[in-house]
Amino acid sequence: MTIVVTCVAGTIAIPLVEVAQRAIHVWCVVVFVVLRVEQRVQLIAPRHVPQAAKGPLRNKMKEYTKMENEGKTANIKEIDRGWRGGMAKNITFIVTKDCQLACKYCYLVGKNVKERMSWEVAKTFINYVLDNENDPDFAFESVVWDFIGGEPFLEIDLIDKICDYIKIELFRRNHHWFNSYRFSFSTNGINYHEKAVQDFIKKNHDHLSIGITIDGTEKKHDLNRVYKITEKGSYKDVVRNIPLWLEQFPGDGTKVTISSVDIPYITESVLHLYSLGIHQVNINVVFEDVWQEGDDLKFEEQLVQLADAIIDGGYYQDYACSFFSEHIGKPMDPVRDNQNWCGAGKMLSVDAAGNLYPCTRFAQYSLRDKEAWIIGNIHDGIDKNKLRPFLTLDRTTQSPQKCIECEVASGCAWCQGENYDAAQTHTVFQRATAICLMHKARVRANNYYWNKLYRKLELENLREQYEANKREVKPETC
Repeated sequence: MTIVVTCVAGTIAIPLVEVAQRAIHVWCVVVFVVLRVEQRVQLIAPRHVPQAAKGPLRNKMKEYTKMENEGKTANIKEIDRGWRGGMAKNITFIVTKDCQLACKYCYLVGKNVKERMSWEVAKTFINYVLDNENDPDFAFESVVWDFIGGEPFLEIDLIDKICDYIKIELFRRNHHWFNSYRFSFSTNGINYHEKAVQDFIKKNHDHLSIGITIDGTEKKHDLNRVYKITEKGSYKDVVRNIPLWLEQFPGDGTKVTISSVDIPYITESVLHLYSLGIHQVNINVVFEDVWQEGDDLKFEEQLVQLADAIIDGGYYQDYACSFFSEHIGKPMDPVRDNQNWCGAGKMLSVDAAGNLYPCTRFAQYSLRDKEAWIIGNIHDGIDKNKLRPFLTLDRTTQSPQKCIECEVASGCAWCQGENYDAAQTHTVFQRATAICLMHKARVRANNYYWNKLYRKLELENLREQYEANKREVKPETC
């Protein structure tokens, strides 16, 4: 038997036995119920504004303090400015290293069934993060609590408990992330329909971001995304859940990965995903050095075919594919355009052992040739000295001269973890460039796409209308 409690932060199902055993939390439940009935809260602001808080966060906390001093009360949703995605801290739980699949292009080379996160590790980690609210590492206006594996939904019961605890603690502590958070998942979609997963989604829907990975047509998908024991393709078990997912998250997109073997299926796969009702296709090539001679030319040919299909078929009006972007293919100033592509170091990840990482790609199960780059643990916190190299990273400090001077540099991505794994030494300051030719092929096809599209729109006198209503494809970032 469970008690179901609803509040402005979401819905929490608490086992009756646990309520009895953990009486210390009962008062939280009572307060939540009262809040929902009265629809008003007494805002208890922090007694001071942390010096680490900057910009909008500092202004928000000053506003809270001012309201407290004036003795005002208000509905928390009216006070809180809500989700600020561009100002969010990304915090990742590696809840399991197990997965039903053994995708052939997967960078997780050390997946296993043994390393599963315990509730004790998760709770200790959450307490560490929330206890350090005023630390510059956590002085972000919003937070993304990210859950990955392996396949995260294999640990749905643990995830449900983690999310319930986060919501209660954000409220109890009057934390500035209260009602300014997201729970994020990237799933293979196989057990998306199961009751435990659907109950979790129903309870947390307004704070969820869920992406299901489907690689395109059945043929392309099943080339790489196969079951680990039988090596059978997983397409049919995933596509059956796409209608339910789109009904629940109609604005979300899927993520498609391209390796050498499935280049010939790019065009038909993107169009197939459109036919399933997926309007945003986020697609990228793998960063690892897997490319064969001539792959770039085959890749360009496919993208030109895709450009023709999207433009001639009118898909550009309602659908988007991240391969085509007006932000890519330009030279970059070494001073003005010197940001790091990757968020490693600003993100924080934790594994089942309680070790902390600057990104999941630095955990041992993600690395082929290097040792894990651990920056701390849940008991001692972050070791600033081990984190320091990541805070000094930018484009020029890690790129070879040919990348700095490249005439089509913008949009050429890199992965900090792959840089580290592929480097000749133990460093994050050596950029891997395996995708160089693939990026240049993409730029050529991208130029073809925009030249053809704008020529068509101008001939039909529809350019202004398109500019006013076009789907914006944001520049890719890690």
